[in-house]
Amino acid sequence: MTTPVDEQLDILMRGVEYGDAQLYEHMREELRQRLSESIETGRPLRVYCGYDPTSPDLHLGHTITMRKLRQFQELGHQAIFVIGTYTALIGDPSDKDKARPRPSEEQVMEHARTYAEQAFRILDREKTEVRYNGEWLSKLTFKEIIEMASLFTVQQFLTRDNFARRFDRGDPIWLHEFFYALMQGYDAVALQADVQLGATEQLFNIMAGRKLQEAFGQKPQIPLTVPILVGTDGKMRMSKSLGNYIGISEPPEVMYGKVMSLPDEAMHQYFVLVTRWPPAQIRELEAAIAAGTLHPMEAKKRLAWEIVDIFHGSQAADAAAAYFERVHQQRRLPESMPELHLESAPVQVVEALYRANLVKSKSEARRLIRQGAVRLDGEPVRAIDALLPAGEHVLQVGKRRFLKVEKAA
Repeated sequence: MTTPVDEQLDILMRGVEYGDAQLYEHMREELRQRLSESIETGRPLRVYCGYDPTSPDLHLGHTITMRKLRQFQELGHQAIFVIGTYTALIGDPSDKDKARPRPSEEQVMEHARTYAEQAFRILDREKTEVRYNGEWLSKLTFKEIIEMASLFTVQQFLTRDNFARRFDRGDPIWLHEFFYALMQGYDAVALQADVQLGATEQLFNIMAGRKLQEAFGQKPQIPLTVPILVGTDGKMRMSKSLGNYIGISEPPEVMYGKVMSLPDEAMHQYFVLVTRWPPAQIRELEAAIAAGTLHPMEAKKRLAWEIVDIFHGSQAADAAAAYFERVHQQRRLPESMPELHLESAPVQVVEALYRANLVKSKSEARRLIRQGAVRLDGEPVRAIDALLPAGEHVLQVGKRRFLKVEKAA
């Protein structure tokens, strides 16, 4: 049975923001009309969101649009998960005050390999169309790119906040950065999209897609944009490069601990954007915090449990909660931790961390030691070349990674 248009509309527009009330009403009405047409014709809407593989891991910030994509799936529409193998080569300038470093094609493809599998933690594997935008962008001729570029003016790009600030400061704005909106816009043409999802700073790019679709004789897509999730610092947007991210593939206890590190003022945004809680439950929770009948720490524990449950299940969430209480509140060692057995030959702490995969490289281990983030039996390791003594010991990296080491005498 098809869900009525008004019910679909209430679900799909929840959390959508444009920063302009008139634009919101206009896009809501466009979506209403498109949903009505879908019911009349029996043709599901084609809805997509693109993700540039600039790092190997998806984080909670990515999942906001994925959950909206899942809502379309559950209402019977066609969800398309686009991996931006070609747009990543340019680097999206939408949220940057300087040009992004350009990755190599090899780096992009390596990261892209893991994206779809991670996305299926939220999306229905059987109902998801996975596409790579290199499929169509790599085939564009220079003549076609010029024809698309002729639809836009330089002034249109320079009025964007990030470009305007750079222009005023005299900072370089590279020509290839202007092509990002064209390339993303052409994704909509290639996919014949009805709806594109994105973060609020993507609105310019999505509108470029509407213009290109009209030029190619297609009905323009409807943009649905959602707020940007702040990272664990509660200030900057969640980003792997800033180190304030919560990866969706991270171990449950790490994910739980990172949520617990959120400042209290960031909780509302996580309640609304990341949880499965209905608005009434969120209002009730926040009213209890405001009235003093629920401590913010307890509310944050509920939030952490909910997020771990989404990605790892309830048993893992229970275990992560117990781990947090034991290790971070009671200051005791975890009941279980990875083990490493070493021979009697001298072994540096750096080597042990690397062998146990607690760090990705020896240079990372050295950096962490210099930062005071590595402890041996509770005491900071101060020397880069420190050796592990014989016997059983516990190495700790940061707040959440532990290693039991046994070294022969």
